[in-house]
Amino acid sequence: MSDMTWFTLASTVAAVLAIAIGVLLPAFAMGKAISSALEALARQPEAERAIMRTLFIGLAMIESLAIYVLVIVLIVLFRNPLLEYLLQ
Repeated sequence: MSDMTWFTLASTVAAVLAIAIGVLLPAFAMGKAISSALEALARQPEAERAIMRTLFIGLAMIESLAIYVLVIVLIVLFRNPLLEYLLQ
């Protein structure tokens, strides 16, 4: 197999691993955040507005990590700068 084939294979495997890890960890973090928010709501129902506002801001920040991973993986798969170097 040529160097190009190995490079494409390695890029694809790296992208698959990155998206798997990059989605799995934020999913666990979201579950933990929601669990903690529900626990806090059970303890202090009068603080619902503050807890929910903080929860949604935190969830948006956690979700942004998964979006960043997706963008990086798409760059590696479809616009890999090292691939252009290898073609020369």
